[in-house]
Amino acid sequence: MPAVKLCDIPEEEILPGHRVRFVHGSTMTVAYWSIASGASIPAHDHPHEQIASILSGRYQLTIGDDTRILEGGSTAVIPPNVTHSGIALTDCRVIDVFHPVREDYLSRG
Repeated sequence: MPAVKLCDIPEEEILPGHRVRFVHGSTMTVAYWSIASGASIPAHDHPHEQIASILSGRYQLTIGDDTRILEGGSTAVIPPNVTHSGIALTDCRVIDVFHPVREDYLSRG
C-alpha cells in the first residue's frame, strides 16, 4: 500500500492565500488546502466532480446560483461543469476530492 506523509509533500501557493498539497491516485486527486481569511477563488468550472470538505473555519461557497456558508464538518458536492466560486471568511482547512484525476495538477504533489 503506497503511503505518504503530508508533511513530506511540498506545500505550494497556487492562488493568493491558497496553499495546497496534492495526492494523486489512478482515478482521483485529493487536495489538502490551507486558505487564508479573505482569500477567494473566482468563478470557474471543470469537467471533474468535486467533493469539498471543510475541516475548520467558515467558507462561503457558491455553486451555480446557490450560495452557502459552510463551517467545519460541512461537505459540498460540486457536479462536473457547474460554475462555482468561494471565499474564506476565516482561515480555513479544506479537503477537495476530484474525479477523475486533475490532469492540470498532476505535475504538482
